[in-house]
Order: sequence, then structure tokens, then C-alpha cells
Amino acid sequence: MTIQVGDHLPQVTFRIGGPDGPQARTTDDVFKGRRVVLIGVPGAFTPACHRNHLPGFVAKRDEILARGVDAIAVTSVNDIFVLNAWQQQSGAEGIEFLADGNAEFAKAIGLEMDGSGFGLGPRSQRYSMLVEDGVVRLLNVEDSPSKAEISGAEALLKVL
Repeated sequence: MTIQVGDHLPQVTFRIGGPDGPQARTTDDVFKGRRVVLIGVPGAFTPACHRNHLPGFVAKRDEILARGVDAIAVTSVNDIFVLNAWQQQSGAEGIEFLADGNAEFAKAIGLEMDGSGFGLGPRSQRYSMLVEDGVVRLLNVEDSPSKAEISGAEALLKVL
């Protein structure tokens, strides 16, 4: 079942980059007591994610944070090494990258997709959400993985 506005995020463990390699961060570590914009993307460096989705959040980061948001985070079904490289190449300093390498989070929130037809295996659908203290307050899910319209930074700013 797909997560809905008003639902609590399920408990999963993400991986983040640390000075000594990958580190575990639970859902509570990321969202408890915080107001977080979470962006879900099918894959780092994929065309729509790299050219259309993430750049808007990089460009509008300060504007989003000025609306009472504590953090912006991106999750993808990639390993943390790929996400770290994507963060560096995208100039996305100040945005948290959460690796969901086994698609556990995407599956737990019911927003996984099958990218096997493109050789990608299980992936996350494209979405953005506002999470307050672990509870989903806004949810924008794209109807196609190649679109980044209703889940983009501009659309989110209109409702924040």
C-alpha cells in the first residue's frame, strides 16, 4: 500500500557517507524532530534525475530552507558511493543523500517501481514529500519516472 499524507514513515536503515565509509542512519535519525523535504528519485545520474529534478532543489535550497524546513534529503536505490559522487558532481552541498541500496524504503512506503525493462531492476518512483517529525504532510508522486513536474522544487515551493 502506498504511503499517504498523515502516515508515519516506516522504520528502515539508510546508508550515508561518512569520513570512514558508509554509516547507518535510521528513519528516526533523519526525520525525528525535524521538518524535512524528501525527494525520491529512480537513480543517480539518470537523465531526468540529474538534469531536471535534483538541479531545482540545489538552486532553490536556501529558499526552501527559509520556509521553515530543517533539511532537504534525496533518496535513491543506489549505493552510497554512487550517491556521494552524484552529490559532488551536482554541487549539492547542504543536501543529505540517503542510499536505499536494496529498495527497502521504496518498498516500505509503496513507491517502488520495476525498472527491469531498462536494465535497472527495482527502483524508487519519483516523488517529493514534506515530512514533519516522521509524519508525511505533503506527497507529490509523478505519474511517469521521466517527469519531474509535480515533484520538482518549484511545485513544492508553491505549497510550502
